Amino acid sequence: MDVCRTAFELCSSKPQHLTAQSLCVFSSWTRPLARTRMPLRICSPPVHAQVPQATQAEMKSAVDAASEAFKTWSKVSVSERQRVMHNYQRLIREHTTELAEMITAEQGKTIADAKGDIFRGLEVVEFACGVAPMMMGETIENVSAGMDTYSYRVPLGVCGGIAPFNFPAMIPLWMYPLAITTGNTYVLKPSERVPTTAQKLVQLLEEAGSPPGVVNIIHGSVDTVNFLCDEPRIRALSFVGSNQAGEHIYNRGSANGKRVQSNMAAKNHAVILPDADKHQVINALVGAAFGAAGQRCMALRCVNTLPYMADLQTSQTSRQQ
Repeated sequence: MDVCRTAFELCSSKPQHLTAQSLCVFSSWTRPLARTRMPLRICSPPVHAQVPQATQAEMKSAVDAASEAFKTWSKVSVSERQRVMHNYQRLIREHTTELAEMITAEQGKTIADAKGDIFRGLEVVEFACGVAPMMMGETIENVSAGMDTYSYRVPLGVCGGIAPFNFPAMIPLWMYPLAITTGNTYVLKPSERVPTTAQKLVQLLEEAGSPPGVVNIIHGSVDTVNFLCDEPRIRALSFVGSNQAGEHIYNRGSANGKRVQSNMAAKNHAVILPDADKHQVINALVGAAFGAAGQRCMALRCVNTLPYMADLQTSQTSRQQ
């Protein structure tokens, strides 16, 4: 029964980790100065945390820290940066249960779904442990008479990430592990709806050996997003979320000369072929469409069938009887 626990059970006694949220700047967890705070509610009506809208000065200080850290972190050997990731993946594994309960408490997934959330992010951390071959440049000798060409892959600088609420662990772990292993530094804005999991992940990163300022956390909503789009020292942005927000971030960030990757919406279609097993199809459709309450990029919104769909419906009716 443990794997089926939900936020409604965990919220019956307020988890200690759901408190007023802190900012992480240069590995210093500071109480925010912001007067504007957004209530974090999981199970109505209790308020389990107060999420601050970081001030302009606080957000600037996070970028200051990342810029300063980049001067030394970008010169650290790739093998040493990968060693931090090796330590990090071990710590994430050791704290999986704690992280899963945090996700369930603030987002509402079952424990089983929350552990899947963590595992999918962990796969990216494991990939970062061996990222060195992906960083290789190219050499072409004698491309013209007496001329050779060389290309190098070098860190960009400070990068930013804007994460959604539906996968509090997986999507942040898509972002900063690869960015920092390749020599960049990072400013992360977790969703204001699920801020505590990202904070725990960054605390574990520091424990793994990440130096101060390499990854920083700022909280907030629209003002924070616009700051990340406009701040000239942030060279690249990653975003996962809705179309409306993603188009705004892409357009505003690109207009300011940033590299922007914006992963938006992405609801999917299913195509059922004539040789598909009827019972497996029904189970797969229900899980794909309604798992995680449909709040995931791979959720189905449309099923394309051939004329034998009536047989599927009859099969489902007979099973229910």
